[in-house]
Amino acid sequence: MTSTDSSAAIAAAYRTQLARRRSYSALLWAIFALLLISGFRLADSRNAGGFWKGLSQVFDFPSELIAEAVGKAGNLPGLIWSALPALVETLNIAAAATLTGVIGGGVMALLSTRGLAPWPRLVPLFRRLLDIARAIPELVIALVLIFVLGGGPVPAALAIGFHTVGALGKLFSEVAENASLKPVEGLESVGASWLQRIWFGIIPQVAPNWASYAMLRFEINIRASAILGFVGAGGIGYELRNAISWGQGRYDAAAAIFILLFAAIVFFDQLTSMAREHLVRGQERGEAGGPI
Repeated sequence: MTSTDSSAAIAAAYRTQLARRRSYSALLWAIFALLLISGFRLADSRNAGGFWKGLSQVFDFPSELIAEAVGKAGNLPGLIWSALPALVETLNIAAAATLTGVIGGGVMALLSTRGLAPWPRLVPLFRRLLDIARAIPELVIALVLIFVLGGGPVPAALAIGFHTVGALGKLFSEVAENASLKPVEGLESVGASWLQRIWFGIIPQVAPNWASYAMLRFEINIRASAILGFVGAGGIGYELRNAISWGQGRYDAAAAIFILLFAAIVFFDQLTSMAREHLVRGQERGEAGGPI
């Protein structure tokens, strides 16, 4: 067989393989589309009002809320001020949950990272525990805790903190896996304990990325704590649910809470974004040998 025939055979085999892959992709997309359509039809049939019938009314509530807020614009500053304590409670829930998640996630990450874990045989167990913590939604955990502990900010902080341990533990573990083990080996050679090897050999390497992930998670937890307020977990979400449940005549209070919550999320989003950018730039300068 000449080189030309060999090249032609390779090209033909490649085209055959490519056509087979495209056929498989088309089949998978078709199955996905069928599942999506069937799932939508099932959800629509079980919906109380019907999706298509209510689609024309989707903007009724926002338009009524905006119209009433504009008509009572003079009340908004006072309503925003009165809702401020609820926002502070929401931020406290998010901060407590984030702090719990950072501490618990950091410990679980070190226990589930190969090459760093003090008990290597238990690494799969700790990883499965992180999977469980990450898989259960905050809302489900909060509903269970509210049933046991009653309504308030404590169940919300515990629920969000539990989920945050799973989320940050996974991210922290991935960062720790990429850390250099040379400092750990050097500390081990002089008789340092496991805690000393981690504290002086690993934490300085992973701290910037861990802090960046923690601040990003704080933003997410602010939104989560506001959502959990709708199920009785306190905070600004609880006040928003009450304002909406009163209906027309109290939509100005709901609008004030929306404005306050939006402003808080934007503020903390910009603040943490700048802090994360500063950390990343400082780490890059440190790795390049320049002044941090």
